[in-house]
Amino acid sequence: MAQPEPETRTQIDGNTLVAKTLLHAGVTHMFGVVGIPVTSLATRSVSLGIRFIAFHNEQSAGYAASAYGFLTGKPGLLLTVSGPGCVHGLAGLSNASINAWPTLLISGSSDQHYSGKGDFQELDQIETVKPFSKFSAKPVSISQIPGRVYDVLRHAVSGRPGGVYLDLPTDVLHQTVEEHEADELIKTAAEAAVSGKPAGFSGDISAAVAAIRSAQRPLIVVGKGAAYARAEGELKTFVEMTGIPFLPTPMGKGMLPDNHDLAATAARSLAIGKCDVALVVGARLNWLLHFGEPPKWAQDVKFILVDICEEEVELRKPFVGLVGDAKEVLGLINKEIKDDPFCLGRNHPWVESISSKVKDNVAKMEVQLSKDVVPFNFMTPMRIIRDAILGVGSPYPVLVSEGANTMDVGRAVLPQMEPRTRLDAGTWGTMGVGLGYCIAAAVACPERLVVAVEGDSGFGFSAMEVETLVRYKLPVVVIVFNNGGVYGGDRRCPEEITGPHKDDPAPTSFVHEAKYHVLIEAFGGKGYLVKTPDELKSALDESFSARKPAVINVILDPYAGSESGRLQHKN
Repeated sequence: MAQPEPETRTQIDGNTLVAKTLLHAGVTHMFGVVGIPVTSLATRSVSLGIRFIAFHNEQSAGYAASAYGFLTGKPGLLLTVSGPGCVHGLAGLSNASINAWPTLLISGSSDQHYSGKGDFQELDQIETVKPFSKFSAKPVSISQIPGRVYDVLRHAVSGRPGGVYLDLPTDVLHQTVEEHEADELIKTAAEAAVSGKPAGFSGDISAAVAAIRSAQRPLIVVGKGAAYARAEGELKTFVEMTGIPFLPTPMGKGMLPDNHDLAATAARSLAIGKCDVALVVGARLNWLLHFGEPPKWAQDVKFILVDICEEEVELRKPFVGLVGDAKEVLGLINKEIKDDPFCLGRNHPWVESISSKVKDNVAKMEVQLSKDVVPFNFMTPMRIIRDAILGVGSPYPVLVSEGANTMDVGRAVLPQMEPRTRLDAGTWGTMGVGLGYCIAAAVACPERLVVAVEGDSGFGFSAMEVETLVRYKLPVVVIVFNNGGVYGGDRRCPEEITGPHKDDPAPTSFVHEAKYHVLIEAFGGKGYLVKTPDELKSALDESFSARKPAVINVILDPYAGSESGRLQHKN
């Protein structure tokens, strides 16, 4: 009688176990650059159903992962090789941490057996990422992989969101385990995982509402933390119930439409300079808000600070501190006000003064925008782009903006009508984020067109990723404001043009009228060269309708704009 054949048990390696755990934890997308030792990890992830977006450069991939975290509220994943790949990934990890966006950097690392002996791309990566990672983990054997994966994903979104790191040694990726045991390991890790939702609320809602109620000139400042928290519904209720003007930070724009009657953006100096109580929700009182200090703010202004991070509230020492999720805290404030409602009304002196200033400033800007200036200044093409974006309607495009003058002018001119539709240089003023952000937005928001308005210097950081746009057929239109360099060509005065290298190009200058549009054509995308209003209108109409990768090269007067944009005092 024939003996039954022994049961064969399927073995899987560490690469497959990482991929299976990520999928089980809800990961759907990953960005990165493959190579030793993580190529198999990317391949296995794709085969299991995770979409991998392969970049040319870890820096751009990292920026994509961080923006994905902001747009989706889930950790954005960046995969890199060991050593220099991990170092390159620090750009995205640090960007995530400073902007408080959940992002997971996963890097392969050298074989543990050869630690300290100079293995291929050996680096103490746990120590290297420490300044930028709120939590790091390293499985030292294959059985630890699921638990470590769940740990880092949980920390990315808990408390103040930010960057986390997972180190994957080569030898651990090559170890094997029986598949049924792997499934049990994943199940156990998932059951042990603690929710990453904010852990409750602390603060005196009654004191906050009392201060708002007694204010003569109240203001609500809304930051990208409120956008991340999906607090737009609660914000709308608060503003419409109280009649208090609101001021969004750059990436808080769109929480309520820019054309809302109580939007104070066009009266920013008046709003922050004269308000006596400021409810600041999901925004830090850093350089972007002049540290909440005179002379930009009134000496006796009372701040009510809503932040997910207790340390941030303690640092700023506000009149009232409310620690918690922006959506939850605004909901509690609304509930308190609803029990004893009040509203400033359109005829309130404070509301009238803000509205009047907004109308005056908008009218002054419209005078500048109404002129067709050729060669282009910044205003003329911005007006044409603004009209094209508004013409798209809802769902409005995601707008990506970077550059000095380009971003500064665009922030004032280009409209944000819906939440989380603006991505820019952020808290650090980071240049080079553009194409990574575009790719993240196209992946995270497939129903929206993505429009990037970039200076030629900002575009240059990540320009090669236009090939990535074409390869993945992403609906992204990149508009390059080409004025021939950083701030615009050679701005030196005659006495600065001296010395043995005086005939070299200026440190700020690029090739005059560079053909950036040809770059995307090399990969099969569509390029446009425009120098007149009609040419720009035609290019926007065609590219917006096509919803295919395109670069519009807008030639500007090289002397348009100013050095350092609005931060000339720092340069």
